[in-house]
Amino acid sequence: MPPGAVLSRLRGRRIAVVGDVMLDHFMFGHVDRISPEAPVPVVRFARDEFRLGGAANVAHNIVALGGEARLVGLVGEDEAAERLVSELKAVGLDGGGLVADAARPTTRKTRVVTLRNQQVARVDYENDGPATGVPFDRLIEQVTSAGRACDAIVLSDYRKGVVTPPVIAAAVAAATTNRIPLLVDPKVPQAERYRGASLITPNHHEAELMTQISIRSVDDAAQAARALYERTGASVLITWGEHGMFVFDRSSPSGVEEVLPAAAREVADVTGAGDTVIAVLALGLAAGASLLEAARLANVAAGLVVGRFGPTAPTADELAAAVHAARD
Repeated sequence: MPPGAVLSRLRGRRIAVVGDVMLDHFMFGHVDRISPEAPVPVVRFARDEFRLGGAANVAHNIVALGGEARLVGLVGEDEAAERLVSELKAVGLDGGGLVADAARPTTRKTRVVTLRNQQVARVDYENDGPATGVPFDRLIEQVTSAGRACDAIVLSDYRKGVVTPPVIAAAVAAATTNRIPLLVDPKVPQAERYRGASLITPNHHEAELMTQISIRSVDDAAQAARALYERTGASVLITWGEHGMFVFDRSSPSGVEEVLPAAAREVADVTGAGDTVIAVLALGLAAGASLLEAARLANVAAGLVVGRFGPTAPTADELAAAVHAARD
């Protein structure tokens, strides 16, 4: 099935996105001098901009492509949570699956950026400890409920306290019971933690950390993918920057391996590219595409977002145009 045919089947697919939701706050300003107090630039404030990050960006990508997303994650009881919910509503997402925890702040990354999109500094507001008590119980309930109502589950792990072993176990149980795929964007080096997933999508740095294999060639990528398969039982897609993607599909006895060359012509910012990739993969698998078919479409989508600044979500029309251009 070519990428265009896969894209035409994405609309209406329901994806549960479980993970670390974030609010990305950009403070743009002019820089024309260095501070006399310290060797740092003085930024003259121009404007604020807020975007959805982490698991929230995965959900945003899903709805931008015509799918439906049910977002499950943790927020604090603070102004950032209110802003996050407002940003979700603005793109057609419901924040009803978010669990409020008064003991932690909403994860927020504040970046000071010049008007030429050059980052000067970043401040992170977060508590990456695992959820406990009532918030933990509510998270598990939300995961189980979301699994019953969706066509696939995504675990978006940014190591901020949501994708813990009990939550992974609940997602595996929901996916198994409802016979739907479970996709994981991993962050921890203990690959075995994700056993039970259908697919894991590390970038090549994460794959190196998880396997202790330096990825410098296609053979290295293949060795790392097979090692991850042996430790998790999952298919593996390694995103590999300018080298594209390496795909290992467990569906055949010997495993199907393929390298997909990078689709981007110009890279401006890789922030959020992994979110776009796993969103497209989840929609594609939910629509009945093979992993390789979904990966080809995800590769085109990744080429779009890395050409833009910050986390973004391509629309179905934009992706269709990029698929058409790739054929020419």
